[in-house]
Amino acid sequence: MSYAHRGKPETTSLGTSFSPRSQPPAPLLARAVILVALTCYGTMTILNVVRTRPNTMQLVACVVLVVAVYGVQVAVSSGGARRWSTGWKAGALAVQAVLTFAPLVWFGTNWGSMQGPLAASLLLTLPARYAWPSYGLLIAFIPVYNLRAGASVDLVLYFTIAGILTGLVIYGLTRLTDLVHEVHSTREELARMAVTQERLRFARDLHDLLGYSLSAIALKGELVQRLISSRPDKAREETASLLQVARQALSDVRLVSSGYRDMSLSEEAESAGTVLAAADVRAEVDVACGRLHPVVDTVLATALREGVTNILRHSGVRVCSIKAETDGETVRLGLTNDHPYELPDVFTARNGGSGLDNLRIRFAAIGGGLSAGLGGDGRFHLEVWAPTRPQNHDSGSPVAGPGPERTAVA
Repeated sequence: MSYAHRGKPETTSLGTSFSPRSQPPAPLLARAVILVALTCYGTMTILNVVRTRPNTMQLVACVVLVVAVYGVQVAVSSGGARRWSTGWKAGALAVQAVLTFAPLVWFGTNWGSMQGPLAASLLLTLPARYAWPSYGLLIAFIPVYNLRAGASVDLVLYFTIAGILTGLVIYGLTRLTDLVHEVHSTREELARMAVTQERLRFARDLHDLLGYSLSAIALKGELVQRLISSRPDKAREETASLLQVARQALSDVRLVSSGYRDMSLSEEAESAGTVLAAADVRAEVDVACGRLHPVVDTVLATALREGVTNILRHSGVRVCSIKAETDGETVRLGLTNDHPYELPDVFTARNGGSGLDNLRIRFAAIGGGLSAGLGGDGRFHLEVWAPTRPQNHDSGSPVAGPGPERTAVA
């Protein structure tokens, strides 16, 4: 199922336009091919009998038997036949065997290579360890019977080759049709999974990006409300800062919707220091990571934003330490809160809120990790780490800079 370009023409690399609706669905086309092939084989059998100038009764009987044989074959070659019970499969093979061998009594060698469809059914219904030996025995029966019936050598070779070819072609077309159905179903499932993943991505980004901005807006709004009567000038400055955060939140929404979410750890650290200061929290910020890969930079900045959001929402913090550094091939970011979270059981290394769960998924995707919980000093610690060259991402971007950068906000 396609969720893009529905009903619209597409352009190939050669500049040729085509519409997906201009071609029949692949499963329907594959089924049509096998039906046409079975019809042709049945018609050839009837023509083999017609050339012997049979009477009307014989011709009618031949047509009825051929239709019956290939009717059973159509059922066996259908996609649902692979899910039949053992009893149904045995019954279909028994009926087809009777329809294959009984007409030999009336038509003799004129019945031609009608063992071919039965050979295909053996391959389609029996387990592999029995299917191919049974197929071989049935093919071996064709020359033996025709020689004993007095057919010429060239006719015996013709019937044998036709039987081999008919069995393999019907079997091959049926298996290819099954494969087309599987591929088509898998493609639809992948499309559904892609939509689900995009929805999850959108939800994570809304939480990670907007949670912080909305918390900052609420804090600054409360600060403006306290200052507006006693310190109007300061309130005016905070109002301007509030508007800036609101604009940033609007920009974040646009970034989420477009899928472009590059962020900077150093810029996020500076913003976090400003927001924490507005909330009367003393921020000790030390970011010395140098130049980072864009993916790592974005994920670390997201972690910092989520950590600061949790601090503002769930604790009575007075001092917050933010430290980031490069340790060999690993970048580490740590946040330390001097006041435990009000709901410490929610934010542990194993049981995270949706924000920490989102971060854990993000860091795992690039080969990093996350730990969170109360330390021996009684303070809450959030630590994340990531490789300087993220896994499963293009590493063509530079990942190391000439020197560290340091931001301090008090």
